[in-house]
Amino acid sequence: MIKEARRSPGPVKWGRNPRWAKRLRVTLSAIILLISLLVFWGFLIEPGLLVVRQQTIQIENWPSDLNGLKIAVLSDIHVDDWFVNERKVRTIVERTNQLQPELIVILGDYMSGNGMVRRTVEPRVFAPILRDLRAPLGVYSVLGNHDSWYDVTKLRQELEQNGIKVLENETAQVNARNRSLWLVGLADLWTRPQKINETIEQVPQGEPIIALAHNPDIFPKLPSHVPLLIAGHTHGGQVRFPIIGSVVDSTRMGDRYSRGHIFEHNRHLFVTSGIGTSILPVRFVATPEIVLLTLTSH
Repeated sequence: MIKEARRSPGPVKWGRNPRWAKRLRVTLSAIILLISLLVFWGFLIEPGLLVVRQQTIQIENWPSDLNGLKIAVLSDIHVDDWFVNERKVRTIVERTNQLQPELIVILGDYMSGNGMVRRTVEPRVFAPILRDLRAPLGVYSVLGNHDSWYDVTKLRQELEQNGIKVLENETAQVNARNRSLWLVGLADLWTRPQKINETIEQVPQGEPIIALAHNPDIFPKLPSHVPLLIAGHTHGGQVRFPIIGSVVDSTRMGDRYSRGHIFEHNRHLFVTSGIGTSILPVRFVATPEIVLLTLTSH
């Protein structure tokens, strides 16, 4: 009589279900793949992109003869030898000029500190490239915290020698369409003394004003008759996730002032996501941008 061979108890009896083990391996592999793709996108793809964003802001009592005024907004270029190198700066200039703005404003943080994957590029290298920016009403700028940590005096000298007027608690009267438009440029909130009221008081009463600042946190401090502040600094959060929002908040207001058009107390704030990166060369759901603002009265 032939005895039937005894079967091995198999993995189920050992407490292992091969189907669940396979599902676990597939799930872990999918998670690792997803994380790898996100890291690849955030560190190698999105920081190298550059989009043009168009935004119309309707301002109550804005002069009718300045209706449709077009302003190109650049910020946080953070020139380095990685994503925003000399070639990228030339691309920024070309794309901006293609928009045919009447006025160009640059909102600070030209400089990028030394790090593991990038090096500081001196203003004498990139300022002559920015000289090719074209707008009939001129190119105006404020400076940011990274610029202050570098050398404000040296940077300002290079910029102004190349046709970019820097406003540091200063005003500029612009002849726009045969009337005066006043730009008020304020010093960086983090690094230098601000003279908000004293500077704005230099503008004749009743004249149209646009305020420029690097950091949007000064917005609540502006007098009520200043209808618009344009700012940068936040990088749009730089790294953002759905529902969670930005990983690091660079303003006291958090996501409230992180990017885009904000309307509060009958005044307007526009915050651009800017172009470069800070601390780490990464962006996620905060694509580098050039903004074309159109100001209207209706």
